[in-house]
Amino acid sequence: MVKPAPSRPAPASFKFRIRVTAGEVIAIGPGKIALLEALAETRSITAAAKAQGMSYRRAWLLIDELNQALREPAVRSASGGAQGGGSELTEFGQQLIALYRAIEAQAQAACKTEIRQLLKMLAPP
Repeated sequence: MVKPAPSRPAPASFKFRIRVTAGEVIAIGPGKIALLEALAETRSITAAAKAQGMSYRRAWLLIDELNQALREPAVRSASGGAQGGGSELTEFGQQLIALYRAIEAQAQAACKTEIRQLLKMLAPP
């Protein structure tokens, strides 16, 4: 019997987790943005939820919470019918994703030196 080679730990990485709160509610955050991106690909809340490892109900609640927090909805859903309904990002939703990802990229670039120093403080894998 051949033993599998021991797996090497993944190298350390740095990831921003930007959240925008409105009172006690996380109006915009990494999970909601990832869900919107999955929805853009699948055009289905069910498929987007599955891709993100969550239940349909959880995904629907997150999208509803997001839409309620925004000036305009990020997602538009159509009722079922001969074609089975579906959901899609609005132009506002597409702008939201682009802006969120741009802020992440700019923050990462602005803090590049400090992030490198921080990662060097970790013990080697």
